[in-house]
Amino acid sequence: MRKLIPSLAAGLLLLFSGSAKAQEVSTGAAACLLMDADSGRVLLSHNADTPLPMASTTKVMTALLAIELGNMDAPVTCSKNAYGVPGTSIYLSLGETLTLREMLYGLMLCSGNDAAVAIAEHIGGSAEEFCRMMTARAKELGCTNTVFLTPHGLPMEGHYTTARDLAIIARHAMTLPLFREIVSTSRATIPWEGRAYPRVLTNKNRLLTDYPGCTGIKTGYTKKAGRCLVFGARRDDMEVIGVVLNCYDWFDEAARLMNRAFENYTHVTMGLKGDCLRTVPVEKGTIPEVPALLGKDLSGVISSGAVPQVCIHLPESLSAPLHEGDVIGTACLMEGDEAIAEVPLCCGADVLEDDYAARWHLYWDNWLAVP
Repeated sequence: MRKLIPSLAAGLLLLFSGSAKAQEVSTGAAACLLMDADSGRVLLSHNADTPLPMASTTKVMTALLAIELGNMDAPVTCSKNAYGVPGTSIYLSLGETLTLREMLYGLMLCSGNDAAVAIAEHIGGSAEEFCRMMTARAKELGCTNTVFLTPHGLPMEGHYTTARDLAIIARHAMTLPLFREIVSTSRATIPWEGRAYPRVLTNKNRLLTDYPGCTGIKTGYTKKAGRCLVFGARRDDMEVIGVVLNCYDWFDEAARLMNRAFENYTHVTMGLKGDCLRTVPVEKGTIPEVPALLGKDLSGVISSGAVPQVCIHLPESLSAPLHEGDVIGTACLMEGDEAIAEVPLCCGADVLEDDYAARWHLYWDNWLAVP
């Protein structure tokens, strides 16, 4: 159940620049991490920063980049490089053409390695250049220990990520409506050139049918990487995203981690986008103060039974001129002395500098307004 805390005044504290501590968990995975999709708070983890191969969960970034940069209706052709790539496949024929959208369904539901190369060449010009783009995009998202050398995840020395980085990538990917739609689809059909019937794509993620509220996301397996899974689920207003790497009982372990998170954490909302948390005096402005408005909902998850608080960080005063929407401070959701989520506080009005021209303009506008 979503909780909206009506009174913010009782929760004001000095700004704390720390971050919430994740619970260390015992797990059969070589590494794992579970986070709140809303705030990014890490809830459970084990070896979260250990670099490991990730098999076909690589394709989370392949799809993310293709959706961000591509035209979904553009034709994508299977080249010699894409044709007959080893491992899982959607059995593209040499020269066969599908739309980028159709290729993405083949990529994420059936884990088509041939589709991965076709997409990479379509977006990047070559698979190698596309992989450089994947690595660069991961760094932009805040990943500090990830290198992509293939768009599909087949074994290659130097191709690795961490449970933390992969969760960060998946969290961003799930903000893209098309990505979310694809990875939550259990079954789909796409054309099959030269056949009288379409390709039938069946999602390999068993959690979609076995775990209530599952939102996706991607399976992966190679002998070197073991069983790898990126997963997610929503209950009420709490959504989690998780990763297990090299985990024999991958689906069961993912379910266990999500159950633990849903049992031990609660989603709270301390303020909605546009709410005024405080006013700030303005020096040399045409108005004496401006409202500080939340730039987005201030929400996240806290430990069950904990009392959430809000800290606000704003200057004592501001100097004109100011523009509506300017970031002037931050609001932070706190659990004890741990920072759970931080959102910008924005200037709620335009403020001109109080000089002769501004005064004249103000007087003129007021005069025109008189009936």
